[in-house]
Amino acid sequence: MRCQVLACDYDGTLASDGRIAPETMRALGRVRDSGRRIVLITGRQFDDLLGVCPEIDSFDWVVAENGAVLYEPRGKRVDDLAAPPAAAFLAALERAGVPFSTGRVVVATVVPHQTAVRRAIHDLGLDLQIIFNRESVMVLPTTVSKQSGLEEVLRRLGVPAHDVVGVGDAENDQAFLRLAGFAVAVGDAVPSVAAEADLVTRAPNGAGVREFIEEWLLAGRPG
Repeated sequence: MRCQVLACDYDGTLASDGRIAPETMRALGRVRDSGRRIVLITGRQFDDLLGVCPEIDSFDWVVAENGAVLYEPRGKRVDDLAAPPAAAFLAALERAGVPFSTGRVVVATVVPHQTAVRRAIHDLGLDLQIIFNRESVMVLPTTVSKQSGLEEVLRRLGVPAHDVVGVGDAENDQAFLRLAGFAVAVGDAVPSVAAEADLVTRAPNGAGVREFIEEWLLAGRPG
């Protein structure tokens, strides 16, 4: 398979319970040693990611907040790719009793509050979308996704999408997995992601990533 860039989701893919196992980081290190770049793609809010992922500077690029924020560890540069949430929208969620948190761009809540969120978006006439990640609910501009964030990274790197291998597990990963030239679902991925993947690993989350790296990518097996 062609692979200049390995793009991996964080929670449920690289990480379990919010942490990446040392053996998974060592496997990613071997990928970088082979001359490939590693991109971390996550729905987590950027500041939250900094707190839970001490290995963040080991990645070549980070796409956070489900495509809304880019971080280049080498230059410590953070770029917001969309505007922050409108104050009127946040006020409407508060009035509706929706528990939520905000990042630089994303607004996050959980199921079943998506109904109240949709109502607020409709009532205010906002150009926003709801994106699911298992039980998590994210609200972002309609132009933002993990695909759009990865596309911007690839533009800056000068790498075509068909030279990307993507690895993920949940609904919000489907956008960037469809962009990648080769899509991998870890063993415990949601059915819709597994159904579209070019390869489903036997093992779940980080163990599945290591399985793919060791048995396929670095072994030179064709995709």
